Amino acid sequence: MKAVVLAGGYATRLWPITKDRPKMFLPVGENTVIDEIFADLEADDRVDEVFISTNEKFEEPFETYLADSEFEKPTLSIEETVAEDEKFGVVGALAQLVDREDVDDDLMVVAGDNMISFDLGEFADFFEEKETPALVAYDVGSKERAKSYGLVQLDGDQVVDFQEKPDDPKSTLVSIACYAFPAETLPDLSTYLEEGKNPDEPGWFIQWLQSRQPVHAFTFDGAWFDIGTAASYLDAVEYALDGGTLVHDDATVTDSTLGDVVHVMAGATVTDSSLERTVVFPNTEITDCDVRNSVIDESATLENLDLSGALIGSHTSITDGGDF
Repeated sequence: MKAVVLAGGYATRLWPITKDRPKMFLPVGENTVIDEIFADLEADDRVDEVFISTNEKFEEPFETYLADSEFEKPTLSIEETVAEDEKFGVVGALAQLVDREDVDDDLMVVAGDNMISFDLGEFADFFEEKETPALVAYDVGSKERAKSYGLVQLDGDQVVDFQEKPDDPKSTLVSIACYAFPAETLPDLSTYLEEGKNPDEPGWFIQWLQSRQPVHAFTFDGAWFDIGTAASYLDAVEYALDGGTLVHDDATVTDSTLGDVVHVMAGATVTDSSLERTVVFPNTEITDCDVRNSVIDESATLENLDLSGALIGSHTSITDGGDF
């Protein structure tokens, strides 16, 4: 079995934090999201190769990451884009990768910004048992939230209907961008695109596929975070920290109050400040500030500020700026 980790997005909703950094590299506790995915795939003997599907802009950061990691299976597969408006869409990029890498094995596909509480090996077990295309589904518990995803309707564990981002969801069970395809179905990617179908969201392909053959869904009850916004990223950090705080040994916190969900990284200095639900990247200096629901990138300097819901880019200096 091969695996593809989708990491080609530009994460514009998290700019400037992700302007020059793949969002999969954002820390969630002691690790990153993509660390967890690679660890699962590395441990599964059925998976003999893992392709990282990313873009030309993030090729170098991923090369550096892989050179420093202990993972042996991942290799880069680069799509020729450097900006959001050049993207092929997820289905288009996946079809190109299958052709580019000459993939003719069973294939697992997982979005690199998925933070999930089950082991991907459990999904591989399910896929092997069903011998059909398969997806992972999760109950988001809110019909309003379900509008943003592909809605799954099941008879047992077989998908009987799939609707991509419906205006009026009939349930709250959604697809979480984790799929598995038998080798014989991979040519369907090209057939789907040749028919002029939507290349952007994989859910449209699943809907098309489900109308032609059986598709099954693996469901789980734990936690899932789709890291696409600052709020969802901080939710994932909250889960990873169990609602607490994490201050690295070589960070300095003086005369300050750290509330719930605070991560202060190596080399950062926090003085006479109050932080809550905030991630502080390495070598940042925060002095006389009240910061809430924010992400402060590395080597920033903040002084005498009241920040809420802020995304502060690296090497930014803001002093005596009042409220944000």
